[in-house]
Amino acid sequence: MVIVAGHITVEPQQRESYLAGCVLIVEQARRAVGCLDFAICADLVDPGRVNIFERWESQGALATFRSSGPDTEQRRAMLTVSVEEYDFADVRPAFREGAD
Repeated sequence: MVIVAGHITVEPQQRESYLAGCVLIVEQARRAVGCLDFAICADLVDPGRVNIFERWESQGALATFRSSGPDTEQRRAMLTVSVEEYDFADVRPAFREGAD
């Protein structure tokens, strides 16, 4: 499994329009073969921060999706990017149903 996590920053007054421009990307990713989860969300504290979280079955699935990266307008809006990929071999639930 591959996890992509981090954040980008944009001008606070542009964040809502930036996120609106990401709706199609999120929809496409969630339909992509090998996508387990995909989210691009406004940060609750920092008005210029956009949080990124993705889970993919494999590096190949991620690479296939990535070949259609952000358009030029989206890239121009990014002031900083701090997003990294993590490879995982083992996963276990953080919360178990019925556990007290």
